[in-house]
Amino acid sequence: MVPGLVNETQNPSGIPVSKKDVISTEDLIEREKPSHDLVLKSFRLLIADLCQQFGGGHPGGAIGMAAIGIALWKYVMRYAPHSPDYFNRDRFVLSNGHTCLFQYTFLHLTGYKAMTFDQLKSYHSQRHDGLCPGHPEIEHEGIEVTTGPLGQGIANAVGLAMATKHLAATFNRPGYDVVSNHTWCMIGDACLQEGVGLEALSLAGHLQLNNLTVMYDNNQITCDGSVDLTNTEDINAKMRATGWNVVDIIDGCFDIAGIADAMEKSKKSDKPTFINIRTIIGLGSKVQGMADAHGAAFGVEDVANMKRAHGFSPDEHFAIAQPVRDFFEGLPSRGEQYVQAWNELVEDYTKEYPELAARFHKRMRGEITGWEQLIPKSFPEKETASRAASGLVFNPVAEKIDSFMVGTADLSPSVNMIWPGKEDFQNPNINTACGINGTYAGRYIHFGVREHVMCAVSNGLAAYNPGTIIPVTSSFFMFYLYAAPAVRMGALQHLQVIHHATHDSIGMGEDGPTHQPIENAVYFRSLPNFLYIRPGDSEETAGAWTAAIKAKGTPSMVSTSRHKLPQLKQTRRDGVLKGAYVLEENEHAQLTLIGVGAELSHALGVAKRLKERGVETRVVSFPSWRLFEQQSREYRRETLRRHRIPAVVIEPYAPNGWERYANAAVCMIRFGHSLPGTSVYKYFGFDEESLTNKVLSYLDNLKEDELLRHEFVEL
Repeated sequence: MVPGLVNETQNPSGIPVSKKDVISTEDLIEREKPSHDLVLKSFRLLIADLCQQFGGGHPGGAIGMAAIGIALWKYVMRYAPHSPDYFNRDRFVLSNGHTCLFQYTFLHLTGYKAMTFDQLKSYHSQRHDGLCPGHPEIEHEGIEVTTGPLGQGIANAVGLAMATKHLAATFNRPGYDVVSNHTWCMIGDACLQEGVGLEALSLAGHLQLNNLTVMYDNNQITCDGSVDLTNTEDINAKMRATGWNVVDIIDGCFDIAGIADAMEKSKKSDKPTFINIRTIIGLGSKVQGMADAHGAAFGVEDVANMKRAHGFSPDEHFAIAQPVRDFFEGLPSRGEQYVQAWNELVEDYTKEYPELAARFHKRMRGEITGWEQLIPKSFPEKETASRAASGLVFNPVAEKIDSFMVGTADLSPSVNMIWPGKEDFQNPNINTACGINGTYAGRYIHFGVREHVMCAVSNGLAAYNPGTIIPVTSSFFMFYLYAAPAVRMGALQHLQVIHHATHDSIGMGEDGPTHQPIENAVYFRSLPNFLYIRPGDSEETAGAWTAAIKAKGTPSMVSTSRHKLPQLKQTRRDGVLKGAYVLEENEHAQLTLIGVGAELSHALGVAKRLKERGVETRVVSFPSWRLFEQQSREYRRETLRRHRIPAVVIEPYAPNGWERYANAAVCMIRFGHSLPGTSVYKYFGFDEESLTNKVLSYLDNLKEDELLRHEFVEL
């Protein structure tokens, strides 16, 4: 049973409320069936007008999906237009984000206050304050995640569904399902071609996320033409093999009742549900069923003809008749009933389970406290890989602070992110051959060899509710190139996700140039709203994790070494928070050496050798460009002192970007080489003797050519 426009038999947690005016979804749809034709026609013509208004946009998919939207927003999904952040709301993700008018129009029709009719008409306009960008963006009311690159949305939806499963397993008690929302995801043909989408679907099937329903807009069209140009697979068989329940809808353009029935049944399934809905792109236009319907306005004449064919005036634009408005009118009040029932449930839950409820409220508010005291104040003096130091720093925090969910792409032995007594997030019905099992209450996630989906799913976990879950991913630094699109999307959405990137230098050695990152840091350092931090020893690693945990609304990457590093007496965790700081000062210095990460100790060694050869040197540690740029101009000038003396950075990465902070760089301008770690450093001239000679040669050249001070030199 589901609500009509007045009351319902069940509140969002299964507690009876009232049976007044309650009818089944099937009966309600039958009662309102006479309205469906007008609503469908009005919706489709409105989409055509919105694209034609400024001569652009993506009308075809949104028009074909109209019946899906009516089934979802009118009859099935639990949400509250006037309380859009209501915690236990169902989540909707539009993975085929180019069809954004589909979502924007339903946000308007169902009563989201921000999406006024005037705002709806801002699509493709020059309005800077428009709420209808070319793809859905998380900042706007009613939008759960930003979707653009295809496949990201379905991966985000898997993360949202995992968040629900985890929170429900952690906090729900008999009679008190305080977390019970469903995740709905709309996808198109292209989402099923992108690798990240397939990674996500495979993971969701394995985890048996039965609180996830995917609606596949199967119109068999992509930009270049029909799908059979590149795909001739049996998608239903593929999805069943991956662990999904599959439902077919043949008449997806009109069968509102069939779609709604499939959606309702999906909420009772023991598997995630894939609803394969056949639609016609650009239905009613002269380009219906063709690739031309995808990404271009139909043209004035075609839109006029569509209106005539539907019995509308070709001279009337953006027509929404009052009966259409009336059709959606009761949805805000229904939503507020959901909110009220849930608030009452949580109030009773708080009385019954006060300590558990206190934790739940704290998680809802996104509060974490006491974590800084869990980070060790000191570390062993023996040489320690900074990847191991990350475990020493963060694992005590992860063990005690349940907001953190930690995942790895099949590299648990390498990333050092397992804390004592950790429980795995796992389908509780599976007993693995290796004996690593778990429950949905677990906080350690095995993503398998799926770096891209690991980061995209983590964006969904973080987007569920700000701060309720702080995801941590882990893999080799090189493999974050596979995940880079998802890392970027996290930065774009201001989602707090922490990425632990290990094996971050040529010093990782024998695995060779395929695994030795040379160019990666350039990208991640330049990424807006992103903290890339490369610590040089355990003390700096403590500073890096402190910065990442404090970075609300900003994803971070802690970049660490595979090989053991000397523990330096001069390093300071508070210095890391400033991005760069003076490690060794010398008022008589002729040169500033900049050391970074795994090569920080090299800079100190070179400084000592230079002093023995009569060159006074100061040393700066520079773990994070972004944090450094947040400091005052005076601090930055005094730290680098480039206005007085030249600066040389030592880092076996591509040098791009260091010209902002240094006059020269001992760097890499080719890929690495397969040798043991110490040998590969020597091979590329990163042993202390070679580095010293390079710096001395640079200083000699400066004496002969002062203009070099104004150029960037690769040593």
